[in-house]
Amino acid sequence: MAHQVETMAWASEKPWHGLGVEVDANLTPLQMQEAAQLDWTVSKRPSYTLDAPEWSEDVGIIQAENTFHIVRDSDNRILSHCGRDYVPIQNEDVFKFFKRFTEAGHMTMETAGSLKDGGEIWGLAKISEDFELAGDDLIKGYLLINQPHIVGRSMTIKLTPIRVVCNNTLTMALQHSGTASFRMPHVKEFGDDVIQAAEEALGLSATAMTEFRNNSTLLSKAKAKHSDVLDYVGEIYQPLMIAEYRKEQQLREEGKAIGMQEPLKEKLNKFPSLVVDALDQSPGANLKSAKGTWWGALNAVTYVEDHLRESQTEGNALHSAWFGAAANRKSKALELALQRAA
Repeated sequence: MAHQVETMAWASEKPWHGLGVEVDANLTPLQMQEAAQLDWTVSKRPSYTLDAPEWSEDVGIIQAENTFHIVRDSDNRILSHCGRDYVPIQNEDVFKFFKRFTEAGHMTMETAGSLKDGGEIWGLAKISEDFELAGDDLIKGYLLINQPHIVGRSMTIKLTPIRVVCNNTLTMALQHSGTASFRMPHVKEFGDDVIQAAEEALGLSATAMTEFRNNSTLLSKAKAKHSDVLDYVGEIYQPLMIAEYRKEQQLREEGKAIGMQEPLKEKLNKFPSLVVDALDQSPGANLKSAKGTWWGALNAVTYVEDHLRESQTEGNALHSAWFGAAANRKSKALELALQRAA
């Protein structure tokens, strides 16, 4: 299925990717879980193999030591392999966790779904910390919980602001206890101590959103020369090329190289070139907050990553935008834009 979405439900505004089924806006987290067809469980089951290289009537079965599989109980789909210490987290645990905050009025459920044939499930909740930049540029705040049933992946909570005019997603990791983000590896039960740590991370969402608002305001007021934006785009997408280009530029300034240097724009490949086009052509590009600013440059990158990469990612756009390579590029773009704006 497109975007590797297996099942999905959404309330309120239609998601930017247009997938899933619409549901009432007042569903509880557990009702959203059911609407998104996530009311299934997983179990850790021992792994077995043959006691001979090939199958025959005389071949027996042996258990593979310290090797298990995470299996969806509803259809026996194998989601991942794992070791003895792996502790499965059930989908219901995630939505019961959301329930604490929706009942307190701090957030409302908006989307939930399954990616990669059940390998990852997510829930997205609207929080109250919205803000506007110049030109009625509205940014809404969301919290995203990603629960993978895949070995090597941790449950993660992220702040996910969305720029309404273009549905760009700007994912930020929540700080917790001095680490880069709240992550819960599958080596312990989703018990009270883990819940307390996750709640502390969620409690930081208002502070994190305030920080993001301040950074966004800074970017929207910082003018960005076109030549600097080209260099910025090159650093994100083609770091080796931009390093060589800067070196050649320096040699020419020092009189150690002769001839004309090829314009930087001509050296950009497909996706950075799309970013350059998006500077003027993407939704919201001409708002006061974005036109000729580092906020505009950041959102040109985000627009390309969220909306123009589908054909290049084999239907993986949603996963990549939130959790994968696109999310990493967007984080890098935000970091570099703040450096240059400052």
